[in-house]
Amino acid sequence: MNLIAALSMFALTLGPSFIYSESEEPERLLVKMTLVQEASSLGAYCLDGSLPAYHLHRGFGAGEHNWLLQFEGGGWCNDIKSCLERAQTRRGSTSYMNKWEVFSGILSNNASLNPDFYNWNRVKLRYCDGASFAGDAKFDNGTSLLYFRGQRIWQAIIFDLLRKGLGNAKKALLSGCSAGGLASFLHCDNFTGYLPRNTSVKCLSDAGFFLEVRDISLNHTIRSFYEDLISLQGVQQNLDKNCTTSCYYPDQCFFPQYALPYIRTPFFILNSAYDVYQFHHILVPPNADPLGHWYHCKLNPAACSTNQINILQGFRKYMLAALSFFFEFSRRGGMFINSCFAHCQSESQDTWFAADSPRVHNKTIAEAVGDWYFGRRVTKEIDCAYPCDTTCHNLIG
Repeated sequence: MNLIAALSMFALTLGPSFIYSESEEPERLLVKMTLVQEASSLGAYCLDGSLPAYHLHRGFGAGEHNWLLQFEGGGWCNDIKSCLERAQTRRGSTSYMNKWEVFSGILSNNASLNPDFYNWNRVKLRYCDGASFAGDAKFDNGTSLLYFRGQRIWQAIIFDLLRKGLGNAKKALLSGCSAGGLASFLHCDNFTGYLPRNTSVKCLSDAGFFLEVRDISLNHTIRSFYEDLISLQGVQQNLDKNCTTSCYYPDQCFFPQYALPYIRTPFFILNSAYDVYQFHHILVPPNADPLGHWYHCKLNPAACSTNQINILQGFRKYMLAALSFFFEFSRRGGMFINSCFAHCQSESQDTWFAADSPRVHNKTIAEAVGDWYFGRRVTKEIDCAYPCDTTCHNLIG
């Protein structure tokens, strides 16, 4: 039995909600999974029919009545085959998930590692629907059964947390990484609607600003993928109505660049201008590079040709253009757009807040988010173009 498993068994006998492992890492916090037992009454199930779940670590002291909810990420499924495969993994079933999750970065309870949110109630929402918590449909052909119930999962978890103190929150932050970062865009205003009017509510997306952009073969790879996902999982009915009635076609509102102008809650966008997931799967997906010309460039940006770097710089410019209105006109919004080849930077201690964390204008991500949330100063940080940033040394590769 390994150390973490042994400690988990020991914790189960004592019944606490958290434990620390004996390692060189300071305060390695493990938080136990909570299944939402009443989810079935809402028809809220993971892809395989298992109950949804979250991990809650209670706040204390001055943060006792403040809440941070973090959507887990993990891609999507857009057809029956991929969703059936997903349903047999931790991405589609709580049955396959680790029952204890490490809380680090923005979820840490250590003031020296997470200075602004360490003593809040911090919650990780487990991801098991494959549509950024936004679908509401079901597939049943008599042989196979899949639940596309992301929207109901979101509601079931919120209802459960409201009873546990969220309903009395003084401050709240809805956050998420990757597909969870996209969920932050999709659910931000809805989250505000569940809370008292005097609650200070804000939202954060980490690596969730997925762009509607053509790939290097000039195909709409990500648009087509999302259209199939939206149709299969019944997502369109849950997209912002103001957006869907205003956009060229309703499915565009699954893309943050089109949804963002309609979000009323203060929002912070944390993203790399060279997001590696978008680089590898949206800009240069495998089917657009059958001969592998981009293989070495994907492994190491220093190996990219001049033409490849120019394409990557074009992607950065497109992202900044899509964010320009937000940068110029959103008085309550915040940004941290760095030039590290990274994907998800809020949950890792190395990138969130550490001695050698990435910085823009000598400010860490944690400092930028904290300054924005608490109104200490305007925070709209945009990095210079690759390769000028020397603080990305622990990410490139």
